[in-house]
Amino acid sequence: MTPRQVDSARILGTPVPLLLPAVGAVHVLVVGEAPGPRGADKSGVPFFGDAAGRHLYTALQRLNAITLPPEVDRMDWDGAAFTAAGLAPLAHGVALGNAYDRCPSDDGQRFRAPSRSELESPRNFARLNRDLDQLTARGLKGIVTLGRVAARTIEVLLAQTPRPHLVRCALVHPSAQGLLSMAPDRGKGAKMADLQEAWMERCQYGVRQAGYPAHAGELA
Repeated sequence: MTPRQVDSARILGTPVPLLLPAVGAVHVLVVGEAPGPRGADKSGVPFFGDAAGRHLYTALQRLNAITLPPEVDRMDWDGAAFTAAGLAPLAHGVALGNAYDRCPSDDGQRFRAPSRSELESPRNFARLNRDLDQLTARGLKGIVTLGRVAARTIEVLLAQTPRPHLVRCALVHPSAQGLLSMAPDRGKGAKMADLQEAWMERCQYGVRQAGYPAHAGELA
């Protein structure tokens, strides 16, 4: 990846394509909601630099499904910084993408959630179907969704274009709000670090259930 400069203060809103393995099968697709303004919008890589993406990448590293450049450990988790340094993750057997492929904004300054009409538009559904066709040709077995928006979008898509061979696993979003929602008593008294660890364990389990091969091994 060639280092480039981006304006970290402005939302680019350009499409962020799937992160794919360079070679080999793709067993599982992980789908989030949309690229974040400080993360994937600047890095051009799904979840890479997104606040909640760190937990996802850590979980996938433990499955040997992702390799991160070692420099990342010494940097702020920030998409513009990763782009400036020319850094990008490598995927192994998984693909990463979003229900909506660009960071939504009305003015290029403030992030907003993608609307249902945007998510379920013919353009967006055509893109998602192209992605699924491409991944199916590479052996896709299942989809893991992160959060309600991603789960609903994929559910509607597959209702229109059934793909009965695909296993689906829905996880809560790894944001602070999502982590608190999965804890007893809305997370009252829970430590965020414990919730993050619990989510990463669920993520690993979900990715395996969706079809990631157990023989790929895990990091200690």
